[in-house]
Amino acid sequence: MSEWKAKRFWKAADVDEAGGGFRVLLDGRPVRTPLKAPLSLPTREMAEAVAREWDAQEGEINPAAMPVTRSANAAIDKVTAQHGEVAAMLAGYAETDHLCHRAEAPEALRDQQNKAWDPVLDWAIARFEAPLTVVSGVLPATQPEVSLANLSKAVHAYAPFSLTGLHDLVTLSGSLVLGLSVAEGETRPETAWEVSRIDESWQIAQWGADAEAEKMAAHKRAAFLHAARFLGLSRGA
Repeated sequence: MSEWKAKRFWKAADVDEAGGGFRVLLDGRPVRTPLKAPLSLPTREMAEAVAREWDAQEGEINPAAMPVTRSANAAIDKVTAQHGEVAAMLAGYAETDHLCHRAEAPEALRDQQNKAWDPVLDWAIARFEAPLTVVSGVLPATQPEVSLANLSKAVHAYAPFSLTGLHDLVTLSGSLVLGLSVAEGETRPETAWEVSRIDESWQIAQWGADAEAEKMAAHKRAAFLHAARFLGLSRGA
């Protein structure tokens, strides 16, 4: 038997304001999340982006073509209910932040890392009073407790929708500091993605690209840029 797939049943998707937020209406009926919660969005900009995704559907509904809707569903059904746990998990990335682990060799690679990563760590000092210890190799570094506390406080202050975007910025890059620098407008998302992949880019330059790895990297890059866009939409940008 073929799997049943939902098909478009509405003529128009509209946006209206209700209950202190914004909602998307399909022929006047409000959209709900997979867990049947009201899809109440924090900004009109996000609601309009969701409405455009629904309006773009033709025939069978394709969730893969609705990234803003998917992230909004996650913000409501998952992150809102587990805000503290999600924030704590992301804050934990500071203990092993990708930018704090430099190559022992070759020197040229370490120079690239220093040039790209040191300014981001310097920004964290100025922005959050959170200096982090840099080490060579993959051995763990003991990070200052005050720095970890300050970064954790910053992450916990994020509202659920913004935290949803920050989640992917951090987990895809492996760096809390880099994710925060994008979220705070310090680093452009495209630049941050390249900065996070200095090691991989070095390997490709030395040994050539692998088609499957390149495909996966492109998928992750798209998800990273979407996360930055979603975070911006959560703030009305």
